[in-house]
Amino acid sequence: MAVKPAKSGTRISRPRNSSPASPGLSIVVPVFNEAKGLAGLHERIAEVARYLQSKYGLAMEVVYVDDGSHDDTSRIAQSLPALPLDVQVVTLSRNFGKEAALLAGLEHARLGAVLFMDGDGQHPPTLIQTLVGHWLDDGYDVVYTAKAHRETEPRLRTLGVKAFYSLLNWRARQKIPEDAGDFRLLSPRAAAALRQMPERNRFFKGLSSWIGFRQIRVDYEPAQREHGTSTWNIWTLIGLSIEGLTSFSVAPLRVASLLGLLLAATALLFGGWILMETLLFGQDVPGYPSLVVSVMVIGGVQLIMIGVLGEYIGKLLSEAKARPVYFVAEHNIKRADTADTGKQPARESARARGGAARAAE
Repeated sequence: MAVKPAKSGTRISRPRNSSPASPGLSIVVPVFNEAKGLAGLHERIAEVARYLQSKYGLAMEVVYVDDGSHDDTSRIAQSLPALPLDVQVVTLSRNFGKEAALLAGLEHARLGAVLFMDGDGQHPPTLIQTLVGHWLDDGYDVVYTAKAHRETEPRLRTLGVKAFYSLLNWRARQKIPEDAGDFRLLSPRAAAALRQMPERNRFFKGLSSWIGFRQIRVDYEPAQREHGTSTWNIWTLIGLSIEGLTSFSVAPLRVASLLGLLLAATALLFGGWILMETLLFGQDVPGYPSLVVSVMVIGGVQLIMIGVLGEYIGKLLSEAKARPVYFVAEHNIKRADTADTGKQPARESARARGGAARAAE
């Protein structure tokens, strides 16, 4: 396993309107149709929690965010034992997407540090010990993970990922680490900084890198899915890439501007060449074919530019409407406070009228 230190940033204080979180670690797990594997995942997380509590005396909780699952994910999550850590289950009113689920988990986390991981089992819970060690022992504020390699992935997907990060980081002041995933730990002050971000169109990987502080990379081998199949396909990945680019970067606008300059320069050179042929060599100016090709090229580029502008205008409209990112249908908390006395863990239940302080469609 390889670790790579990253650049540090400046300290950002907690917002005035937010109460300080209790010391400890909240593990946020967005889930969608993960009923079959959720109990096994929770058992592995509980084993790691026992180890961390014995080594560091760390207060811990796990926050399962059900993003509108169609199976029994919510019911199973609510039945999970609160031993040795508290269990929160936040059930959203519908499927709002992973970014909204991550925000819901961040806003419902009650302890200081926050760790995000997927609920499909591909993020190994045993790696949590390593991430916590870099936070508590080495003093890092953001400990993010990245795939050690992409040898098993299709060549086209690997090229697409490289192109995405190249465009995203092009002339950016704060670079987004390539291959970094959502599996990461934020220290209390890093989590507090992320809560200050007012965006409704969010790109979690970009925001958690942009906040700065001391960051370190941990390479790992993703595990195989134990149950079900992935809901991601080529089209959803393309959509996610467009969402990330337009939410976090102005690189597409810069590319559109450079493309316009390139076409203008090409047209100027072509016009000069035609003028030379006519005046010096007496050749006729090419007619219909060159005209049609020129019109089609210019028209295509203009439509692309209009589409790029439309994406950003759509983001502005979404931010201006200021709709909540998500709504909470049900919120359950099981506490492990009385577990050592042999009593049943306390349980709290709350039904929310509508959720989230910030965020969009």
